[in-house]
Amino acid sequence: MISHPSPNFGDRRDGARPDLVVLHYTAMPTADGALAWLCDPASEVSAHYLIAKTGETYRVVEEDRRAWHAGAGAWGAVRDVNSRSIGIELDNIGAEPFPEPQMAALEALLRDIVQRWSIPPERVIAHSDMAPGRKIDPGARFDWARLARQGLSVRTGPSSDPSGPSSQEKALEEADEQAFRDAARAFGYTAEAPTEAILRAVRQRFRPWAEGPLAAADLAVMQDLATRFPVDRGAAGA
Repeated sequence: MISHPSPNFGDRRDGARPDLVVLHYTAMPTADGALAWLCDPASEVSAHYLIAKTGETYRVVEEDRRAWHAGAGAWGAVRDVNSRSIGIELDNIGAEPFPEPQMAALEALLRDIVQRWSIPPERVIAHSDMAPGRKIDPGARFDWARLARQGLSVRTGPSSDPSGPSSQEKALEEADEQAFRDAARAFGYTAEAPTEAILRAVRQRFRPWAEGPLAAADLAVMQDLATRFPVDRGAAGA
């Protein structure tokens, strides 16, 4: 762990404690450039951690402070996501795989964070989850399934997505839009986002091969997640 403090932070509001982890990509060519931006007072952005492709992990803001990484958005009852979360930036432009040293460092950091703050795996989320339509990071190349296998995030059950990448035609069946929105809201997605934005965020994380309009498989995925991981179940002060 390399300490590289940023001046861009504040106090967590109303005595909040972190009960979410939000994952980002930097969308910058180098980790050094991203680190400089996170520490530049003019940028008015920061995160608690930055992990380089080579696995070096930088502590940018102390966890008990409010970093400026999430911006406008929500997850379940949480509207001030910065006050309730720990933000982790991953050195990636958004169109490339996340290398093994970086993923291994992320897993080690996440294990420590979730254990220390008692954060359940369903509250490790993407920036695109809490800000659908506005943000797309950490993107479709990020390996959420790998985190889920380590108990550091969640994935859908084996029977919840009947399509799979080899039977796309089954995913073209019509789905009930309101049922999809209800399930998405129960899992954590904001009701204020358009259906198309929520669908993109859901697919990017849980069905990255899927295309086309809302399908029965999307509804099955969302209902499975909402049933097993209702939002705010493990949240502090929600």
